Amino acid sequence: MARAEWQSAKLNELGFVGRGKSRHRPRNAAFLYGGQYPFFQTGDIKAASFHLTQHTQTYSEQGLAQSKLWKIGTLCITIAANIAETAILGIDGCFPDSVVGFVADTDKADVRFIKYYMDTLKLQMQSVSRGTTQDNLSVDKLLTFDFLVPPLPVQRRIAGILSAYDELIENCQRRIKILEQMARNLYREWFVHFRYPGSVPSSRPAGHPSPSGRRDGFRPSSLGPIPQGWEVKKVGEILELNYGKALKQEHRSGGVVPVYGSSGVVGHHDRALVKGPGIVIGRKGNVGSVFWCDDDFFVIDTAYFVTSSLPLRFLLYVLPTLNFINNDAAVPGLSRNQTYSLETLVPPAALLTNFCELADMFERQAGTLQRQIQTLRRTRDLLLPRLLAGQIALRTN
Repeated sequence: MARAEWQSAKLNELGFVGRGKSRHRPRNAAFLYGGQYPFFQTGDIKAASFHLTQHTQTYSEQGLAQSKLWKIGTLCITIAANIAETAILGIDGCFPDSVVGFVADTDKADVRFIKYYMDTLKLQMQSVSRGTTQDNLSVDKLLTFDFLVPPLPVQRRIAGILSAYDELIENCQRRIKILEQMARNLYREWFVHFRYPGSVPSSRPAGHPSPSGRRDGFRPSSLGPIPQGWEVKKVGEILELNYGKALKQEHRSGGVVPVYGSSGVVGHHDRALVKGPGIVIGRKGNVGSVFWCDDDFFVIDTAYFVTSSLPLRFLLYVLPTLNFINNDAAVPGLSRNQTYSLETLVPPAALLTNFCELADMFERQAGTLQRQIQTLRRTRDLLLPRLLAGQIALRTN
């Protein structure tokens, strides 16, 4: 189809545009939350791949009454905090006024096409959003952008090609989550419920301990009954928390080395601080957050990296179970000394080896899927501008 047949339109000419609602003040009133209605925030939209289904908060009936329930298929656009991030609702949900909802006129626009077009305008939208105090896109600014759209059949064809990649990406992401859950379940079975290969099953029915209160094949400890041959140790006896180094954003070279802070990857650099694989733990901000990195990496001063004589793969599952203490009421912080004083359970070396072999198998499968995701994203991102520029001939019948 000739590019001349594509028409310029504003977003509100292609469908309904409206801000989310969160009228009650204060916004964090407890009675607004904890119900059945998904409440999507800007961080949820940024974290989504294509469809928006995962959320960290829900509204109650009272929360819904002061908000609005948007339907599946609504395009969510962030206009504050994370500017110009987009995702399409995969379930009905609410969102605050820092998010704009776009409901496509089905006679004029395919919402998937508009989402992909938004992706190409993202940097421009972020540029016009920069202010002296707080970045903000605003609906008025959003409606100044022109969308060059082809006839609806062509929109659907373009959206179908690109969304096929996103569907494969989301499928890989679901499989990765299943593998991660399998590893966590294995850890709980072996090291929390003590149902591991070679474990001694209790000869007494559940709820009927021996007259001495001890379980068969177990011995008492400060953490309760534990299997014979297992040990309780202080965290400081089994690992060391090492400080990261300051590396301002303007000094990060943008190389291939991931830079970790307390919230995960915060940039890239050309020089590593730690040889991978390794574990990062949040020290300031997201206290006690735990991240794994297979490759060499850099850690900034808001986080620690872990060294230990025990397998790091095992510690990856131990660390999230510890009761980390925030020692600073003003600025959340993780104290090394307080962490070192915590107790944890250490199983025999042979059992650790068996667990790590299985967990590594799950991780290798997840790694293969992650590489597939990267390949799919690269291919999609190469196709996207060419399709939206009309540079690829398409058949719509």
